[in-house]
Amino acid sequence: MAGEVVLLDAYVSMFGMRARIALAEKGIQYEYKEQDLSNKSSLLLQLNPIHKKIPVLIHNGKPVCESLIIVQYIDEVWKDKSPLMPTDPYKRAQARFWADFIDKKVYDSGRRIWTTKGEDQETAKKEFIECLKLLEGELGDKPYFGGEIFGFLDVALIPYYSWFPTYEKCGNFSIEAKCPKLVAWTKKCVQKESVAKSLAESDKVYDFALQMKQRLGIA
Repeated sequence: MAGEVVLLDAYVSMFGMRARIALAEKGIQYEYKEQDLSNKSSLLLQLNPIHKKIPVLIHNGKPVCESLIIVQYIDEVWKDKSPLMPTDPYKRAQARFWADFIDKKVYDSGRRIWTTKGEDQETAKKEFIECLKLLEGELGDKPYFGGEIFGFLDVALIPYYSWFPTYEKCGNFSIEAKCPKLVAWTKKCVQKESVAKSLAESDKVYDFALQMKQRLGIA
């Protein structure tokens, strides 16, 4: 089941970071291929012709697309190492529910913080904090979302830590002031080697966002 593992990714992508963290958690060696999202490679378009997005995990020549599906695939293939998904079916369903919430709500409001201005940005900031507060409620007093063990939902959310400074600088607000419990959780997660070595540096994320703002004409 080991075989050749290749990851098509972009350094600043929170979705790609999920795959990198999952692979690191499992101790899987892989070849990393950085993708230029403004000039997508023929390999990326060939292996993900539907969405044409990163990340794409290539395992023994077969592509797996969409970050949450990739994380679950990694967990299922290398099941003898550090399980990421809960064993209980209901807890697995809940983890998938909240991961889907992150993709639909947290990502959208976060993106609008750095791509809009004025009233639209204020609305995005409010929605973003509301989302994080809901996640704080799900976290409760547990060390990690899955309990005592770092798992699937932690992998789904922690890449946003690299983007927090960009949201804060563009939106002129403090996430920690609004959601201290969630920020305390991020600090616990980044103490893990698998997370620390997989996350993008926040200043590089911010530079990327500024370049995108200029390209979109919203600098």
